[in-house]
Amino acid sequence: MEFLSSCEEMAALVQDAIEDLAGRPAGGEVVGMGADGTPTKKIDLVAEDCIVSYLEDHPLCRTLISEEAGIVSMKGDAGTIFLDPVDGTFNAVAGIPFYALSLAYAEHGRVEKAFVKNLAIGETFTAVRGKGSFMDGSPIRVSATSHLDRSAMSIYGRKFDPRRMTPLGQKIRRWRLLGASALELCYLGCGRIDGFIDLRGTLRVTDAAGGMLVCTEAGGVVSDLEGSPLFFPDEVTIGKCMVATNGTLHGKVIEYLR
Repeated sequence: MEFLSSCEEMAALVQDAIEDLAGRPAGGEVVGMGADGTPTKKIDLVAEDCIVSYLEDHPLCRTLISEEAGIVSMKGDAGTIFLDPVDGTFNAVAGIPFYALSLAYAEHGRVEKAFVKNLAIGETFTAVRGKGSFMDGSPIRVSATSHLDRSAMSIYGRKFDPRRMTPLGQKIRRWRLLGASALELCYLGCGRIDGFIDLRGTLRVTDAAGGMLVCTEAGGVVSDLEGSPLFFPDEVTIGKCMVATNGTLHGKVIEYLR
């Protein structure tokens, strides 16, 4: 079965399953400890169980790597799926309409296809390596913003000082904390923001895999804090920092952070 069409089916299952948990305190009930070392909320577990059950009946991959369950062996012949069942759990529980299902399919250590769906409003981002990125089926592209003092960035980390100027005398114009990394990378991909910076060292492969492909296939650039290629291990307990931009601003942002 084709991966992206299967993702639509999984998203529909998740939306139905969490309908009574989104925007309600019950969704935030802690029901255990995830493989990533953080508390598992009920809404996360319910969403993940939907995906695991679907993949047991539809052998799309050999391995599933998810925030809560960790590494799970599946019945497929090949491939790995990286899953964040609810990207932006706090938003989902609080009723803030910015949370998503994120799925990425990889072969031989490289993500080939990505699917990120805002479960609150239904907006869907997809990407296929070498074939571009799309929002609800229409091609998307990063912004053309070339000056930091005209940019809007999603930025996480205490080291960031929005008042600081670069050597060029520019400050980042606007900064946002939206609370769902996969969706924020997709917003970068479609030009709604110009960059996503996470300095906390807590981004894991499940958080980033889907959104990274959407971003890069839309013309964006993703790196570590030094501007080098960013690689995530297949391990949900290991976090990384990330700089992602529209490409035009990337060198300026790296310089800004030094």
